[in-house]
Amino acid sequence: MGSSAASLGFLLVTANSVMAIHRSRGDAVATVLVVALYASLVLLFGCLRRFEAAPPGSAAKDRASVGVWVATALVTAMFSCIPLMPGLMAAAVWLIVR
Repeated sequence: MGSSAASLGFLLVTANSVMAIHRSRGDAVATVLVVALYASLVLLFGCLRRFEAAPPGSAAKDRASVGVWVATALVTAMFSCIPLMPGLMAAAVWLIVR
């Protein structure tokens, strides 16, 4: 069930990103932002998959753990810097990050 839920989540993120790119026609900054966020989420999903597949206590699991932390920090920082986010939501994300 875990992999099917992850696949569904990845499919939803992909569909949402495609729709966001379609809606941002003509706005290069918004399109680049959506593409960068999508790439960061793909990196995070890849690191999580490697983390889950690595044997407990191995060096591979430690490396994957670092990758998960870096990718999570990148995604969080990118979401907290989004100028298109509504004010109250931006403030909540900013407080969580700080």
